[in-house]
Amino acid sequence: MKLLVTGGAGFIGSNFIRYLLAEHVEAQVTNLDALTYAGNLENLADVADNPRYRFVRGDVCDAALADELLREGCDAVIHFAAESHVDRSIESAEPFLRTNVLGTQALLEAARRRGLPRFVHVSTDEVYGSAPDGATFNEAAPLRPSSPYAASKAAADLLVLSYVHTYNFPALLLRCSNNYGPYQFPEKLIPLMIANALDAKPLPVYGDGLNVRDWIYVEDHCRAIWRALAQGRIGEVYNIGGVAQKTNLEVVRTLLRLLGKPESLLTFVADRPGHDRRYALDSTKLRTELGWAPCHTFEEALERTVAWYRSHPDWLARCRSGAYRDYYHRHYDKRAELLNEVRSGGR
Repeated sequence: MKLLVTGGAGFIGSNFIRYLLAEHVEAQVTNLDALTYAGNLENLADVADNPRYRFVRGDVCDAALADELLREGCDAVIHFAAESHVDRSIESAEPFLRTNVLGTQALLEAARRRGLPRFVHVSTDEVYGSAPDGATFNEAAPLRPSSPYAASKAAADLLVLSYVHTYNFPALLLRCSNNYGPYQFPEKLIPLMIANALDAKPLPVYGDGLNVRDWIYVEDHCRAIWRALAQGRIGEVYNIGGVAQKTNLEVVRTLLRLLGKPESLLTFVADRPGHDRRYALDSTKLRTELGWAPCHTFEEALERTVAWYRSHPDWLARCRSGAYRDYYHRHYDKRAELLNEVRSGGR
């Protein structure tokens, strides 16, 4: 099975590629990533020489490149590539609209022209907006995004579904709750708090810290994506929830306990504009149709996550300093040479 994974140098994408290569020996993976600030090829250093893996540096908005890659023959696209940090979308929405909407459209159009058999679009629970206390959102819930990031993902979701309806395009759509685990860029809550705590720096918590998120270990998300790729119904939306609703304050206090750090490091800061109060997904459809369920409890997987960051201080330091960007230049050819390889049919 030949797969094109977009955004595979990011957090979830790199974990998914590693999962594929380890668990599915028939999988051959091409990783297309632009290596923007959160794309880190160190995340895949241990599989870089695997003969079933190839990296191509490129922009998902580059329709000609997508067409070249799909012309080689491809059984499925798993589309992770996205700008994903809410705070950055509040500062500037344009990169989110470009990558998340126009990039998705470029990829969809190339895949449609090439007759791609299957397209899996990876989205987020944030498209539903804030859930009232006690409520959960199933796949029929209206889309009410609150941030420019969430709005760009909702737009991409609707674009994918429009291709299914208009062109009979073989896509399905996955909306997942908050992920955590190894290789997550340290701007997101859990790796940021771990990194700050390890350095005895203040842990900034928005508002009163009582915003609720449903957490899922990234490995469980990867298993769900594979299950949907293999068995999901075309045109369907599947929610992927971790059944681990926690306030941000609960998460941060648990991390401090696991790290043996004092709660005096907690620092409450001004709340994010438009901050959703609560996310909560109903994953019944995925569980009943595809037989998926998370394998990890929040407590056990959070301990594993803390242990990973503790044992990878150099990776964390390079992410925080920006030195990780040098990895590409040390280990890969220039983009022009990579594109020449693609266009000549080399692998």
